Amino acid sequence: MEGLPDAAAFSTKLKNTLINYHSIEDDKWRVAKKTKDVTVWRKPSEEFSGYLYKAQGVIDDVVNSVIDHIRPGPCRLDWDSLVTSLDILEHFEENCCVIRYTTAGQLWNTVSPREFVDFSYTVNYKEGLLSCGKSLDWSEKRNEFVRGYNHPCGWFCVPLKDNPNQSLLTGYIQTDLGGMIPHSAVDIAMASTLINFYGDLQKVLQKV
Repeated sequence: MEGLPDAAAFSTKLKNTLINYHSIEDDKWRVAKKTKDVTVWRKPSEEFSGYLYKAQGVIDDVVNSVIDHIRPGPCRLDWDSLVTSLDILEHFEENCCVIRYTTAGQLWNTVSPREFVDFSYTVNYKEGLLSCGKSLDWSEKRNEFVRGYNHPCGWFCVPLKDNPNQSLLTGYIQTDLGGMIPHSAVDIAMASTLINFYGDLQKVLQKV
Protein backbone atom coordinates (compact mmCIF):
# COMPACT_ATOMS: atom_id res chain seq x y z
CA MET A 1 0.00 0.00 0.00
CA GLU A 2 1.13 3.53 -0.68
CA GLY A 3 2.60 5.85 1.89
CA LEU A 4 3.29 3.15 4.48
CA PRO A 5 6.37 3.88 6.60
CA ASP A 6 8.94 1.56 8.12
CA ALA A 7 6.71 0.88 11.12
CA ALA A 8 9.44 0.27 13.70
CA ALA A 9 11.50 3.36 12.83
CA PHE A 10 8.45 5.56 12.36
CA SER A 11 6.88 4.53 15.68
CA THR A 12 10.13 5.06 17.61
CA LYS A 13 10.61 8.55 16.17
CA LEU A 14 6.95 9.39 16.87
CA LYS A 15 7.18 8.19 20.48
CA ASN A 16 10.35 10.20 21.10
CA THR A 17 8.75 13.34 19.63
CA LEU A 18 5.80 13.02 22.02
CA ILE A 19 8.09 12.43 25.00
CA ASN A 20 9.91 15.64 24.05
CA TYR A 21 6.60 17.53 24.03
CA HIS A 22 5.81 16.06 27.43
CA SER A 23 9.02 17.56 28.83
CA ILE A 24 8.41 21.13 27.59
CA GLU A 25 8.62 23.50 30.57
CA ASP A 26 5.38 24.92 31.95
CA ASP A 27 6.32 28.54 31.28
CA LYS A 28 6.39 27.87 27.51
CA TRP A 29 2.61 27.29 27.45
CA ARG A 30 -0.27 29.82 27.43
CA VAL A 31 -3.74 28.87 28.68
CA ALA A 32 -6.18 28.65 25.75
CA LYS A 33 -9.25 27.45 27.67
CA LYS A 34 -9.96 26.17 31.16
CA THR A 35 -12.87 24.48 32.91
CA LYS A 36 -13.23 23.01 36.38
CA ASP A 37 -11.91 19.65 35.19
CA VAL A 38 -9.75 20.30 32.12
CA THR A 39 -7.10 22.83 31.09
CA VAL A 40 -5.99 23.43 27.49
CA TRP A 41 -2.74 25.28 26.76
CA ARG A 42 -1.09 26.21 23.48
CA LYS A 43 2.27 27.26 22.07
CA PRO A 44 3.43 27.89 18.49
CA SER A 45 4.04 24.61 16.69
CA GLU A 46 7.47 23.84 15.31
CA GLU A 47 5.86 21.66 12.63
CA PHE A 48 3.56 24.17 10.88
CA SER A 49 2.18 27.70 11.18
CA GLY A 50 -0.50 26.79 13.74
CA TYR A 51 -0.39 25.81 17.41
CA LEU A 52 0.61 22.78 19.44
CA TYR A 53 -2.12 22.26 22.06
CA LYS A 54 -1.71 20.54 25.40
CA ALA A 55 -4.76 19.30 27.31
CA GLN A 56 -4.82 17.77 30.78
CA GLY A 57 -7.44 16.42 33.14
CA VAL A 58 -8.23 13.53 35.49
CA ILE A 59 -10.43 10.67 34.23
CA ASP A 60 -12.29 8.42 36.67
CA ASP A 61 -11.09 5.07 35.33
CA VAL A 62 -8.00 2.87 35.06
CA VAL A 63 -5.36 3.50 32.38
CA ASN A 64 -6.10 0.48 30.15
CA SER A 65 -9.79 1.32 29.93
CA VAL A 66 -9.09 4.97 29.11
CA ILE A 67 -6.61 4.16 26.33
CA ASP A 68 -8.85 1.40 24.92
CA HIS A 69 -11.46 4.10 24.32
CA ILE A 70 -8.98 6.56 22.77
CA ARG A 71 -6.94 4.42 20.39
CA PRO A 72 -8.36 3.29 17.02
CA GLY A 73 -11.10 0.71 17.26
CA PRO A 74 -14.84 0.25 17.70
CA CYS A 75 -14.92 1.93 21.13
CA ARG A 76 -13.92 5.30 19.63
CA LEU A 77 -16.99 5.60 17.40
CA ASP A 78 -19.30 4.82 20.32
CA TRP A 79 -18.52 8.00 22.21
CA ASP A 80 -16.41 10.55 20.25
CA SER A 81 -19.00 12.96 18.83
CA LEU A 82 -16.45 14.47 16.43
CA VAL A 83 -15.52 11.19 14.68
CA THR A 84 -18.09 10.10 12.08
CA SER A 85 -16.27 7.09 10.59
CA LEU A 86 -13.11 5.11 11.33
CA ASP A 87 -11.52 2.36 9.23
CA ILE A 88 -8.30 0.46 9.90
CA LEU A 89 -6.49 0.30 6.55
CA GLU A 90 -3.47 -1.72 7.63
CA HIS A 91 -2.39 -3.61 10.76
CA PHE A 92 1.34 -3.89 11.43
CA GLU A 93 0.96 -5.54 14.83
CA GLU A 94 -1.48 -5.36 17.70
CA ASN A 95 -0.46 -1.87 18.82
CA CYS A 96 0.37 -0.31 15.43
CA CYS A 97 -1.86 0.46 12.43
CA VAL A 98 -2.87 2.89 9.69
CA ILE A 99 -6.35 4.38 10.02
CA ARG A 100 -8.63 6.57 7.94
CA TYR A 101 -11.23 8.57 9.81
CA THR A 102 -13.61 11.43 9.16
CA THR A 103 -14.79 14.22 11.44
CA ALA A 104 -18.02 16.19 11.63
CA GLY A 105 -18.29 19.88 10.75
CA GLN A 106 -17.58 22.32 13.59
CA LEU A 107 -18.53 25.89 14.54
CA TRP A 108 -21.80 25.78 12.62
CA ASN A 109 -19.88 24.24 9.71
CA THR A 110 -17.34 27.06 9.50
CA VAL A 111 -15.00 24.06 9.68
CA SER A 112 -16.47 21.54 7.22
CA PRO A 113 -16.09 17.75 7.59
CA ARG A 114 -12.47 16.55 7.41
CA GLU A 115 -10.73 13.30 6.49
CA PHE A 116 -7.44 12.07 7.98
CA VAL A 117 -5.17 9.11 7.25
CA ASP A 118 -2.95 8.48 10.28
CA PHE A 119 -0.30 6.09 11.50
CA SER A 120 -1.29 5.10 15.05
CA TYR A 121 0.91 3.54 17.74
CA THR A 122 0.28 2.59 21.38
CA VAL A 123 3.16 1.79 23.73
CA ASN A 124 3.94 1.46 27.44
CA TYR A 125 5.05 4.69 29.11
CA LYS A 126 6.28 4.64 32.71
CA GLU A 127 3.39 3.17 34.78
CA GLY A 128 0.88 3.88 32.02
CA LEU A 129 0.44 4.09 28.25
CA LEU A 130 1.05 6.46 25.36
CA SER A 131 -1.20 6.37 22.29
CA CYS A 132 0.20 8.55 19.50
CA GLY A 133 -0.23 9.23 15.81
CA LYS A 134 0.82 11.23 12.77
CA SER A 135 -0.81 11.71 9.38
CA LEU A 136 0.57 10.06 6.26
CA ASP A 137 0.71 11.50 2.76
CA TRP A 138 -2.07 9.45 1.19
CA SER A 139 -3.00 10.25 -2.41
CA GLU A 140 -6.42 8.60 -2.42
CA LYS A 141 -8.93 11.31 -1.45
CA ARG A 142 -12.70 11.57 -1.27
CA ASN A 143 -14.18 14.71 -2.81
CA GLU A 144 -16.76 15.25 -0.06
CA PHE A 145 -14.03 15.83 2.55
CA VAL A 146 -11.20 18.30 2.98
CA ARG A 147 -8.01 16.40 3.84
CA GLY A 148 -6.59 17.42 7.20
CA TYR A 149 -3.13 16.61 8.52
CA ASN A 150 -2.17 15.67 12.07
CA HIS A 151 1.39 16.56 12.93
CA PRO A 152 2.79 14.38 15.77
CA CYS A 153 0.10 14.06 18.43
CA GLY A 154 -0.75 11.72 21.27
CA TRP A 155 -2.19 10.95 24.68
CA PHE A 156 -0.22 10.06 27.81
CA CYS A 157 -2.28 8.22 30.41
CA VAL A 158 -0.83 7.34 33.83
CA PRO A 159 -2.48 6.30 37.11
CA LEU A 160 -2.75 8.89 39.87
CA LYS A 161 -0.26 8.07 42.59
CA ASP A 162 -2.80 8.43 45.39
CA ASN A 163 -5.63 6.70 43.51
CA PRO A 164 -4.72 4.18 40.77
CA ASN A 165 -8.40 3.88 39.83
CA GLN A 166 -8.13 7.39 38.39
CA SER A 167 -5.90 8.42 35.50
CA LEU A 168 -4.13 11.62 34.55
CA LEU A 169 -4.71 12.08 30.82
CA THR A 170 -2.44 14.54 28.99
CA GLY A 171 -2.84 15.14 25.26
CA TYR A 172 -0.73 16.94 22.64
CA ILE A 173 -2.52 17.89 19.44
CA GLN A 174 -1.38 19.90 16.41
CA THR A 175 -3.78 19.60 13.51
CA ASP A 176 -3.62 21.39 10.17
CA LEU A 177 -7.29 21.43 9.20
CA GLY A 178 -6.52 22.49 5.63
CA GLY A 179 -8.79 24.76 3.61
CA MET A 180 -9.19 28.51 4.08
CA ILE A 181 -10.07 28.89 7.77
CA PRO A 182 -9.16 31.93 9.90
CA HIS A 183 -6.64 31.09 12.63
CA SER A 184 -9.05 32.49 15.24
CA ALA A 185 -11.74 30.00 14.18
CA VAL A 186 -9.26 27.12 14.32
CA ASP A 187 -8.16 28.19 17.80
CA ILE A 188 -11.74 28.26 19.12
CA ALA A 189 -12.54 24.94 17.47
CA MET A 190 -9.45 23.13 18.76
CA ALA A 191 -9.72 24.32 22.38
CA SER A 192 -13.46 23.56 22.54
CA THR A 193 -13.00 20.16 20.86
CA LEU A 194 -10.40 19.14 23.44
CA ILE A 195 -12.60 20.21 26.37
CA ASN A 196 -15.54 18.26 24.88
CA PHE A 197 -13.28 15.24 24.30
CA TYR A 198 -12.69 14.85 28.03
CA GLY A 199 -16.37 15.28 28.85
CA ASP A 200 -17.53 12.74 26.26
CA LEU A 201 -14.84 10.26 27.34
CA GLN A 202 -15.77 10.53 31.02
CA LYS A 203 -19.47 10.02 30.24
CA VAL A 204 -18.93 6.80 28.29
CA LEU A 205 -16.53 5.38 30.89
CA GLN A 206 -19.12 5.93 33.62
CA LYS A 207 -21.48 3.67 31.64
CA VAL A 208 -18.97 0.85 31.20
